Amino acid sequence: MEISEKDNELVMKLLHYFITEQEYSPVILHGAQNEIWLENFSSDYKIVRIVTNYIHNNEQLNFDIFKTRQIAKKIKSKTFSFSINVMSIFLNLGDNVVLENGEMINKNISCVSLKDIKDLEKHKLIIDAFPDIAKETNFKEQGMELFVKITSEIGMKNETESKKAEEVFKEKKPVVTYGLIAINVIIFVLMYILGYGSTNVATLIRFGAQYKPLVLNGEYYRLLTSAFLHIGIIHLLCNMYSLYIIGSQVENFYGKAKYLVIYLFSAFTGSLLSLLFVDTISAGASGAIFGLLGSILYFGYHYRVYLGTVIKSQIIPIIFLNLLIGYLTPGINNFAHVGGLIGGILISKAVGVKYKSSKSDIINGIIMTVILTMFLIYMAFFK
Repeated sequence: MEISEKDNELVMKLLHYFITEQEYSPVILHGAQNEIWLENFSSDYKIVRIVTNYIHNNEQLNFDIFKTRQIAKKIKSKTFSFSINVMSIFLNLGDNVVLENGEMINKNISCVSLKDIKDLEKHKLIIDAFPDIAKETNFKEQGMELFVKITSEIGMKNETESKKAEEVFKEKKPVVTYGLIAINVIIFVLMYILGYGSTNVATLIRFGAQYKPLVLNGEYYRLLTSAFLHIGIIHLLCNMYSLYIIGSQVENFYGKAKYLVIYLFSAFTGSLLSLLFVDTISAGASGAIFGLLGSILYFGYHYRVYLGTVIKSQIIPIIFLNLLIGYLTPGINNFAHVGGLIGGILISKAVGVKYKSSKSDIINGIIMTVILTMFLIYMAFFK
């Protein structure tokens, strides 16, 4: 069915509002005709549909809701979302379709019938979710002037968002990662030059390995220095390879300064948690590396439109597999892994994800990070 000029203008005004004012982005769906899907996973309504297709009766409406729910389930799975609320804005409902006051809520799908832009103020569902929509869709321009203004501003908004995404995902040289690897390798070599090797207990303690009696006796620096020591060449090679692969991505996504904060704090929380349960000598960068995995997990949640599939198919399985190996393999300090993972997620929330984290997200992250740190310190040193 061909869309009328009136409906076309209404669609343009709604698109302008949701894209430029509410940060929604178009969703590309194959086979979906006479409807536009928009997504914003920071909004209460993660999906907004603008439907121009003619709905003759309630049976067709019910089928449309069923179809919408199936597509929403796929988006939910792909984007690693716990729930998805959808608002369907129908511009062409037939007289045989019965909606109370032009609105209906069917579980996670809200339906609104709209005939004119002025009808927005009549719908509590829309006004509650988007209080400024009536004001922001009230244009003085008309006809071609309105069309040019709307398309130009939507184009500028899309271009800005594309530049932001390009900036975040653009590959950068992982200088900090190279530096961390170099420090670990240099210290490993020095353990042979100045000591008796990387597996010698006395040498490990001399170079700063974590040992509970010494840490509790005031040698707190071991909580960090232990993350730069490795017991044997295999331990070093495995951790440095993991650091190169994972660290390069985290440095790319967060930037050098935030990446270094995430790495060191994850190493610190990994050491603190292991201090509660491990009495033997402990060393290695794996706690910090698990923190980097946690930071990718947090980043992927915010950019799940881009990384949702990768998070589900790769990152989460890698985390669980390595934790399982840690529990099943003797001699592996899995408490450092868990502590690093938790610390990595929380400190990532505290430092924030570029263009995605709000001030309240960062403040909450800082509060949660401080609480975690104080709790672990209390349990390790004062309990």
